[in-house]
Order: sequence, then C-alpha cells, then structure tokens
Amino acid sequence: MQKVIGVRFKPAGKMYLFDPGDYEIDKGDSVIVETLGGLECGEVIIGVRDLPQAENPSANTPPLRKIYRKATRADLARVAENNKNAQEAFEICQEKIIEHNLSMKLINARYTFDVNKLVFYFTAEGRVDFRDLVRDLAYIFRTRIEMRQVGVREEAKALGGVGCCGRKLCCTAFLGDFAQVSIRMAKEQNLSLNPTKISGICGRLLCCLKFESDYYHECYVENNPLYEPKPNDRVVADDGEGRVVSVNVVRRTATILLDTNRTVVAAWEDIIPSDREIVTNIPKAKTDSPPVNSEPKADVKPLSNVKINRGKNLNRKVKPPVDDKNVDEDKKTPWINRPRKPRRPKGKLQ
Repeated sequence: MQKVIGVRFKPAGKMYLFDPGDYEIDKGDSVIVETLGGLECGEVIIGVRDLPQAENPSANTPPLRKIYRKATRADLARVAENNKNAQEAFEICQEKIIEHNLSMKLINARYTFDVNKLVFYFTAEGRVDFRDLVRDLAYIFRTRIEMRQVGVREEAKALGGVGCCGRKLCCTAFLGDFAQVSIRMAKEQNLSLNPTKISGICGRLLCCLKFESDYYHECYVENNPLYEPKPNDRVVADDGEGRVVSVNVVRRTATILLDTNRTVVAAWEDIIPSDREIVTNIPKAKTDSPPVNSEPKADVKPLSNVKINRGKNLNRKVKPPVDDKNVDEDKKTPWINRPRKPRRPKGKLQ
C-alpha cells in the first residue's frame, strides 16, 4: 500500500495528496512541494497514512508527486515576505484597473513560493479584455502574471464574513471544496422556499443544506416514494403549477406546461402531484320545496346553458318603457307603413 500525506496551501482550501518519501512528517508541519505552477509551501493537515487500494490512482493517471523537502525557518520567512509583497501588488493592480477602466473587481493576489508567478483573482459579470493590464503588470513586477476569474462563492470564501446563523462562514472556516446544493434538499428538509431565507451572502443556496441532506433524503424516500408523472397530470414544480405534456422515462424528466403558458423540463424528484381540487361542473340548483316565506320564482335556466355574448356592452343604459298614451298615432304606426316624405327636387331653386 502507498503512503500519502494531505497538504493544503490556503486556509480552508482544497486538500492535495503527496508522497512523503523518506521524510518523517507529522500533522501541522510545513513542506515544500512541486506543483504544476511551481514550488509551493503548504501545511500538512493529514499525517502519513496508507492509501486504501480502492483510492489508489489508476494506471492511466500519473503517480503522486513527492515532496521537495520539509520547510525551514528561512522558508517560512520567505512565505511571509511573499504575502507582504502580494498585498502591495494587489494595491498596484487596483490602480491599474481604474486606469484602464475595466469592469472587474479584484479579490486577492498571491505569489508562488519561488516567486515565479503572480496570480490575481477577480470577479466580473462577463468576459474582460485585460491584455493591456497584464502587459503593464508584467513590466512592473518582472514575473509571470496570471489573471484568474472566480465565481461569487469563491469571492465569499476569500473575503470571509458572518452567516445568518451568526457564525463564521463555513466556506471560510473549514470547507475545502464546494459541494453541489439543489433546491430539492430544502424541500426534503421542509424548509421555506423563500430565496432570501435559504441563500447565503454569496447569493447561492446555503452550503449547510448539504450537511444533513443524506439523513433527510433517506427519511423522505421512505415516507414519500418517487412520484412517476404521467401525461395530463396536474403537478407542482419549482417554477409553478402546470400540466404534464410528455415524460422521458430514460432521463426521468417531465415536460410541464405551466399555467403561465411557459414550458419547463423538471426531474421527477422535483415534481409533486397537485393536491388542489378543480371544480369543472357547476352545481345544479336543488329541486326541493322552496324555503318558507319565499315567493315562487320564474323558471331560471341553469348557468351552464346560459350563453353570454361577450361582444355586446353589458353596461349600457336601458331606455325606460314608452307610455302609449302620450305617443302620437303616427309614431305608433310601424315605420314601414308610414307615408314617405316628399324628396327635395334636384337642381337649384329658382
């Protein structure tokens, strides 16, 4: 079995496995290792242990890298100096960004241990043309410059902060890598689906939804078997309520036509049947004896048989009935039987 150690290069960063070689290394020691970007100084968070056969790298992957050496006091002093110089480079880069009028937000700057590369981390809404910026920075620092764009989660991890629970952010405290979080986890835990309550300061779903997701998922599956939708079923999805149009059994997805005339595709796990009862028939009036002290009413057609002419104006004013006593006999005669008035002769009057 192969012996390995776990090394981390940043606080709460991702862990990498290395071969300790012939060195005696304990947890908490600092080591110098060779990476793709050059020499780096990292902290050992997992001591020497045997790698299980199931976790051994396959024959197609390269073998684990061996550590270069254990870090000395001079190496640790050099790391502290690099961090100080990186902070100065961060301020200079901010001035250059303003000078070039680039729409980007600088997050952090970091030197490699051998000062062979200077990496700048930034966030932006889209693609940024920073070729002129890199040219100026390379002229100032006389080293290789790398601009690395990160997402909002990496930004919150680098800047830090306090979550809604009142404690330090999980990503800044101990999370080495970001796990995939979905809205289904909040549903299974019976949480409010209000985005402001289940989102962190980064604007994404809370990472802590993943902590107890496995236990809740087991309980949810036992009490709520997977719903298999069928065409024309009324269902509720993340985007609203609608009717199932088609079902893909292989991918376990369903195409839903929402009540807003929008079509979405959702997984079976994110669909629940609609519990609302829809009344399609209008209840008919009872034919029992009329209530006491009620006058008999005229025959009324059921509402389902009434035809409403939507083209007419139902709010028009109705003219009052005309009294026949005050109407002339000529006006009472139908207009078709009235004598026609003589027409005016054509031409000019003489």
